[in-house]
Amino acid sequence: MWEKPVTTYNEALLYREALLSGGIVLGLDSMRRLMERMGNPQDALRFIHIAGTNGKGSVGAFLSSILKNAGYRVGRYSSPAVFTELEKWQVGGRAISKADYVRGLEAVRVCAEALSADGFPYPTPFEAETALAFWYFKEKRCDIVLLETGMGGLTDATNVIRETAVSVITQIGMDHMGMLGETLREIAEQKAGIIKEGCPAVTVCQKPEALEALRNAAAEKNAPLLVADVSEAKKVRYGMEKQSFTYHAYGKLEIGLAGAYQIENAVLAARTAELLSERGYSVGERALRKGLAEAKWRGRFSVISRNPLFVIDGAHNEDAAQKLRESVTIYFTNKRIVIIIGILKDKEYEKIVSLTTPLADQVITVTTPNNRRAFPAYELAGVVRKYNPNVTAADSLQEAVEMSYLLAGKDDVILAFGSLSYLGELAKIAENRKQIRRDTHGRSKEN
Repeated sequence: MWEKPVTTYNEALLYREALLSGGIVLGLDSMRRLMERMGNPQDALRFIHIAGTNGKGSVGAFLSSILKNAGYRVGRYSSPAVFTELEKWQVGGRAISKADYVRGLEAVRVCAEALSADGFPYPTPFEAETALAFWYFKEKRCDIVLLETGMGGLTDATNVIRETAVSVITQIGMDHMGMLGETLREIAEQKAGIIKEGCPAVTVCQKPEALEALRNAAAEKNAPLLVADVSEAKKVRYGMEKQSFTYHAYGKLEIGLAGAYQIENAVLAARTAELLSERGYSVGERALRKGLAEAKWRGRFSVISRNPLFVIDGAHNEDAAQKLRESVTIYFTNKRIVIIIGILKDKEYEKIVSLTTPLADQVITVTTPNNRRAFPAYELAGVVRKYNPNVTAADSLQEAVEMSYLLAGKDDVILAFGSLSYLGELAKIAENRKQIRRDTHGRSKEN
């Protein structure tokens, strides 16, 4: 596929683009062969394995910050990227450098080419990126790695690992049905595949069929399953800048991540931290408090601009759309809302649209760029029109941003959500627009 060495960052990006033709293939045989060729770097690491439909990234961000504050060298692997490709691989909260990305991808490429020459299938993009993660975290001698599944769990490429400190399963909902199963129970069984023999697992309150699937899987592996119950969070105070709640004996805990759903994610992270402490990790109350307060995770109910308030969120399935709706009703009561929405056509777009767009005064649809699975803006507008007649299809993200600012007054809210794949670019456009206006305004004042 790619016989010449990867020696520069641009060559690495070109190689990654070539890998994208491989698509998605679930199963562990190819990944195991690749890791064996690379010397099984994953076997030298300890993991917190995270699966679930929504909340994986936020819980990972909380735990990464907590463990960093506890003095550990923490690796973190998450996907998809929102702002830059390099953000998928982090150590101590810092993204992988371009130089390490090039070296790691070259190490993967050499082994992938050898496998291909022997007649085996070429690794998929996610397999290659996961292999890069294992290589990188071993190189950086991480004490513990937060490893996020890509899809499902049982046959996900990350599930070649053997050593887990704890398995974490976030909220499970209906997503990727064509790959994981058509019922919530089937999807939960796939997520439960990360639970290892004798290693504890922790989850949130799930729908009965999902929780039963998790309990059955844990029992088969002789693994204790704990449930972090968000109802145990008391005195909850919501806010865009800071949120707080009490939990167990800690008293007031604060988080800087906005969104009503982040309370549940924070409770799950706190319960996981308690479990780690019980298993011999030095995670005290100070690290828990500081870690929760300092955690950052851009792209999840994140403010990118003000006057008007411009918020982006990665809600791209029914469960996430319901949680976004709850957040909007809590934070933006009596506010005019302009929505920008872009969705992939293989998602439950009708349910997402029906839950969210009635909240808006105006809706702008976009086609997520550079994605063959994108739902065309004009077709999406037709779906939205059934729930909100005030809808316009934009020809580009640039047009969508400009249109949203024309429609929104300084006291209104612009809310962009849907596929994570376009939010980073949308945020850059909004930031550039703000910078241009700032520069122009500054010059006019000087003149």
